[in-house]
Amino acid sequence: MEPSVVAGVEMPVELRIRLLGSITISRAGAAVTMPSSRKLRALLAYLALAPAPVTRSQLCELLWEVPNDPRGELRWCLSKLRGAIDGEGRQRVVTEGDTVRLDLAGADVDALAIARAMQDGVAGLSPDRLATLAELFAGDFLDGLEIERSPGFTTWLTAQRRRLRACHAAVLERLAATAGDDRALAYLERWLALAPFDQRVHENLLRALARQGRLREAEEHLAATATLFEAEGLDMAPIRAAWRAARGQAVPATPAPARADDQPRAARRASVAVMPFVEQTALAPLGGPGDGLAHDIITRLAKLRSLFVIAQGSVFALAERSIGPEEAGRMLNVDYVVGGSLRRQGRRLTVAVELVETRSARIVWAEIFDHALDDAFLVLDEIGNRIVASIASEIETVERNRAILKPPSSLDAWEAHHRGLWHMYRFNKADNEQARLFFQRAIALDPTFARAHAGLSFTHWQSAFQGWAPRAAEIARAYEAAGQGLMVDDRDPAAHWAMGRALWLRGTQDAAVLELEHAIELSPNFALGHYTLAFVHSQGGDAAAALDYSDHSRHLSPFDPLLFGMLGSRAMALVRLGRFDEAADWGVKAAARPNAHAHIQAIAAYSLALAGRLDEAQRHEQRIRRINPAYRVEDFLTAMQMCAEGQARFREGARLLSAA
Repeated sequence: MEPSVVAGVEMPVELRIRLLGSITISRAGAAVTMPSSRKLRALLAYLALAPAPVTRSQLCELLWEVPNDPRGELRWCLSKLRGAIDGEGRQRVVTEGDTVRLDLAGADVDALAIARAMQDGVAGLSPDRLATLAELFAGDFLDGLEIERSPGFTTWLTAQRRRLRACHAAVLERLAATAGDDRALAYLERWLALAPFDQRVHENLLRALARQGRLREAEEHLAATATLFEAEGLDMAPIRAAWRAARGQAVPATPAPARADDQPRAARRASVAVMPFVEQTALAPLGGPGDGLAHDIITRLAKLRSLFVIAQGSVFALAERSIGPEEAGRMLNVDYVVGGSLRRQGRRLTVAVELVETRSARIVWAEIFDHALDDAFLVLDEIGNRIVASIASEIETVERNRAILKPPSSLDAWEAHHRGLWHMYRFNKADNEQARLFFQRAIALDPTFARAHAGLSFTHWQSAFQGWAPRAAEIARAYEAAGQGLMVDDRDPAAHWAMGRALWLRGTQDAAVLELEHAIELSPNFALGHYTLAFVHSQGGDAAAALDYSDHSRHLSPFDPLLFGMLGSRAMALVRLGRFDEAADWGVKAAARPNAHAHIQAIAAYSLALAGRLDEAQRHEQRIRRINPAYRVEDFLTAMQMCAEGQARFREGARLLSAA
C-alpha cells in the first residue's frame, strides 16, 4: 500500500487522487486506467470537492447540455467511476435516494489536503509542512480539462483554479518569508511565475536581491516589471518606493529575511475589494444583477467608514480581464477580497459569497443565500444587507483576534483599536479598563480615528451603566469622547452611535433617538445603530418599534458580541407590552449568551417572575448574586431609564421573585 506523509508521519493510503495537473488515480500504489471521457473526470473532481451530497439533477445540469438521456449518461459515468475508485469491500461512490457523494475516508486527494491545511491560514504551518504543500501544486487544477457548452462546470472550474492558485501563492509567500535568502529567491521566482502582477512578490524579490548586493539584477528586474505593469495600466509607484527603501539598506552587516507581516505604522484601515458576482448562465449580460450586487455592496461598505474599500472602477476593470477575486486581491494589495456567484433558476435566486483573507488565502466567511424571487430588486437588497453586515462583522472579529496576539508596544492605531474592542466585549470592569487604555493609545497614534473615539466613549458609558465608577463623571467623559468622534468624522455612523448612547445616559431620549436614527441613515447596515434604537425604545419610547429594531439588528448581525443586548431589549419591550410569557423566553435567551452581565440576568429573572415561572426566575437570581451579591431592583432601574409603566412592571417582577 502506498504511503502518504501527513505532518511528518507516514500513513498508508489505499486510494490516491491527483487533481492538480493531469488527473490521475492510483490504488495501493498501482495506476488506475480511466476511460477517456472528459465528463467522467469532471464528475470525479466535482464530487471529490463537493461539501455535501449532490442531486442527480444538479449533476446532469452541470455537465450535460440537455442530451437525449442525461440520467443515462450519468449512470454510465457513475458505473465507470465505481470501477476506478471502489476498492475490495469498500464502496466509495455512494448513492442515497436521488443524491450522490464520494466516501473519501482514508483517501489522499491533493486538492482536499491543501484545502484542509489552509483552513486556518498559512501562518501556523511549519516550514516542512509548507514545503510539502508546495510540492502538491504539480500544475493547474484539472489541467486541460475544459468542457464545451457546460457553463455551470466552466464557472466552477474557473473558481477552483483561482482559489488553488491563491493558495499556491500564499504558500510560496510564506516559504519565501521564512527561508534564508538563497532558498527564498527560488520560492520568489516560483511565486513570480504564478502571479506576475502581484505587487508584493516584486517588492520581496527586490528586497532579497538588495540584501545580497545584487543591485544590477534588481535594477534589471525593476525595469522589466515597469514595462509589464505599464502595458497593463498598473501602478508601479509602490514597487519603485519599495526598491528605493531596499536599495538604501543594501547588503546590511547582518542580513535579515523579509517578514510577511511587516506593516507600516502609519494610520490605516483594513482594506477590502468586492469583485462582481459571477452570473452562472450561459450568456450573462454585462451590467447584470451580479455587477449590480457588487456595486451595492461596495457603496454600503464604504458608508460604514470602518474599512478602506477599493472603488468600483478598479475591481470591475480587473474582472473584465477575467482576473479572479483572489488574484485581484493580491494585485490590489488589499487585506480581504469578496467574491461569489449568482444564479437564477425558475422563481429562485441563489447567491454564494466568500470573504477571503488575501495573503493567507483563508476563507474567513462563506454563505449561500437562497430566496424566492418574488421581487428581484427587494431580494437583492435583502441579500446585500446581510452580506455587508456579515463582511463588516467578520473582518472586525479577525482583526480583533489578530491584535490580541501582538505585543502591545508594536500596535498601530488600527490594531490598538481592535485590541480595545477585544477587551470591551468581555463586559467586566477589568477588561473595560484595559479597553479604555487601548482606545486612548489608538487616539494618540491617530487623533482622526473616529471609531477609536467611539470605543473610548463606550467604555465610559459602560462604567456609568454598570456602576463601576462615579456615574456623573463617566457620563461626562462618554459625552466628551463621542463629541470628539463627531468632530473628526461626522459621516461615521459609529460616531453618531456613540453620541446617541451618551445622550441617552444624560437623560435626553429624544435627542438620543435622533442621533441613532442619523447613524442608520448614514449606513442602513449598521447593526449596532438598530440595536441601540431597540434598547432606547424598549424602556421609554415606542415598545412596538423596539421589537422591529431588535429583530432587524439580529438579522443583520446574528452573531454580534452585543447579541445579549439585542435579545434583552426585545424582552424589556415585551414586558412593557404586557406579553410576559414571550418576554420570559427572550430574557432567557439573552441571559444564556456569553458575557451576559447582571442587568441582562435581571431582565430574565424579572420577566420569568412576571410570567409565573418562579423556579426559573430564582435560578437567574442566583446567577445575579454570583456576579454582584448586593444587587437589587434599584440597581437595575438606576441603570435603565424606564418609563413609569415599565418601572412598575419590573418592580412587580422583583416583588414576586422576593416573595417566592
